Amino acid sequence: MATFTFSMSLSSFRSFVPIWHHRAPNHRSLGLFDVTQRMRLPPPLKCSAAEPDQETKVPATSSGSGEWTHKLTAGIAGIGFLETSYLTYLKLTGSEAFCPIGGSPCGDILNSDYALIFGVPLPLVGMVAYGLVAALGLQLATKKMLPFGIGRSSAQLMVLGTTTSMAVASAYFLFILSTKFSGSTCSYCLLSAFLSFSLFFTAVKDIGLQETNKQVGMQLLIASLVILTLNTSYNNSISASSSLAEMELPYYATEIKNPSSPFSLSLAKHLHSIGAKMYGAFWCSHCLEQKEMFGREAVKELDIVECYPEGFRPGTVMNKACVDAKVDGFPMWVINGQVVSGEVELSELARVSGYNGSAQPS
Repeated sequence: MATFTFSMSLSSFRSFVPIWHHRAPNHRSLGLFDVTQRMRLPPPLKCSAAEPDQETKVPATSSGSGEWTHKLTAGIAGIGFLETSYLTYLKLTGSEAFCPIGGSPCGDILNSDYALIFGVPLPLVGMVAYGLVAALGLQLATKKMLPFGIGRSSAQLMVLGTTTSMAVASAYFLFILSTKFSGSTCSYCLLSAFLSFSLFFTAVKDIGLQETNKQVGMQLLIASLVILTLNTSYNNSISASSSLAEMELPYYATEIKNPSSPFSLSLAKHLHSIGAKMYGAFWCSHCLEQKEMFGREAVKELDIVECYPEGFRPGTVMNKACVDAKVDGFPMWVINGQVVSGEVELSELARVSGYNGSAQPS
């Protein structure tokens, strides 16, 4: 029996071609419906925007690198915080710093006018800056909620801005160190500069060069404010010193209020016996504080050379003993031919002078 069906070309769909054929036993003819059913059509594709609750995922390598950078920032800032805390303690207590490296005492630099910014100890300012960077670094590393609703990007910008100010200040102080204190070495100053520059470059790496370039305006503004602040502070300090040089001060005797301890009295007698001398000036506050360490009874045993016994006025020259000793600051000790500058703890004077008496500091 002949059957008339239609066969359709699947490749072109241009025309229908009628085909006559004989149906074999158990053979089913293919109609147009069967052909279309066997066509493999692609499944429908959905084109839509991202779901509002989905977040863009950062590659694992980038996230891990950022976490490592934040931990490094917190670690470096933590070291700086410890260093500046130690220096702040020394500054507030008037203690002498231990200097593992350097040919001159650290007190020459750490107790200078450049160690104050508008009367605030410079180490204290550094301690606050290091503490802020360390806290932000820890918060970013642990991915905890930042306080005061600060976002992560804002926190990174805060770290960049703070480290920029620290790096600029360190560069400024290195310039001061090389020009005003040539020949002197301050290991604490160099360490702080190294930590500040390391934090700045770590912050740049964290935020990326492209984003850093976008914040050049902010960085320049911060650098300008830092330099302006330091210049203004130090110019005021120099003006105060200059005004002192223009003043006319009649000589006056200073009164010692603290009583002497057995140790200070014994040490004073020992210093007198070996010919140790302290050079000072009646208007010098550090000289007065050094005398207060000994107390009023022990001061009478010391050999104290007053460099301006006739008072101070413009053009006055120190007396010959101070000129011969090459006094360049007050107070200054000369013990067994060794020069010790600045306020010195009694225990240090005992060590330098070789005192080993039975009386000990109380």
